Amino acid sequence: MAPPAPPRPRTAPEAARPAPVRPAAPAPPPVRPVRPVRPVRPAQPAPEADAPIGAVQPAKPVVRRPVVRPVDADEAPDGPPCPACGTPNLPGRRFCRRCAEPLQAKEEAAPLPWWRTVWPFRRRVRVRSGRALRRILLVLAVVGLLFLGFLFLPAGRVLFEDVRDKLGGTAEISPAGVSASGAAPGHPAGAAIDGLTNKYWGAPALGSSLTCTFGTPFRLVGVVVHTGASKEPEEFRREPRPIRAELVVETADGTVHEKKLTFNDKPGPQEVRTGISDVVSVRLVLREAAGQDGGRPIAVGEVEFFKRT
Repeated sequence: MAPPAPPRPRTAPEAARPAPVRPAAPAPPPVRPVRPVRPVRPAQPAPEADAPIGAVQPAKPVVRRPVVRPVDADEAPDGPPCPACGTPNLPGRRFCRRCAEPLQAKEEAAPLPWWRTVWPFRRRVRVRSGRALRRILLVLAVVGLLFLGFLFLPAGRVLFEDVRDKLGGTAEISPAGVSASGAAPGHPAGAAIDGLTNKYWGAPALGSSLTCTFGTPFRLVGVVVHTGASKEPEEFRREPRPIRAELVVETADGTVHEKKLTFNDKPGPQEVRTGISDVVSVRLVLREAAGQDGGRPIAVGEVEFFKRT
């Protein structure tokens, strides 16, 4: 049997011709976005080295954070315990590491003597309180004792009375009686204490004395003497007048004080400071006179006595 014939190749159908294509118009190029134009700043010149630096605002200070010191974990608390909380501390510490109380015990004050417990020498609560006052009082007490001891001495008493005379007031005192060792006719001794200067006691000679007595002892502060026959200068120089005299003062206990007097040869009062206590009598003795001639008496116009009030 004859083999079958091979199959005939199929003829491909004729492809359809494509229609003619017209060339397309070219696409426009893509449009890029327009960037804004920045203005160009003019170049600034570089600052010179010698140009001054303007004011600069200070920076705000920054506080450092506290640094916490770590406590050593191996701290050996083998020291004395705190008297306040009982926490043990190292031997070299002065304050407790827990409550900050002082670790050293305060020394107890020694007991005071008995006189320091009596006012004003007793100690107060505060330290140094009243110390200045105690010192002042102690000094005043010592000064007072010295002053009292000084008053027992005669010089101390005289000084004390003299200060009182200068600080206190004075008043005139009239004698209870007056007498003279001698007097010229018409010029008795009473004319020297009558309060008038146009009348005078006429002493017949040098050495004559005028004695004034007082009923009650008093402190004689001073004596004022008016020499001459008058305050008028012509009449004053017409009569003899004393220029030196002696004042004899007797006290209640019989003590006699003598004082030398020197008068100015001019009219007017002449004061003599005495300062004698417990005076009972005063005697004025004339020792020297001016203008004495022709046997005329020595004129003493007035004698005044002053006491302390």
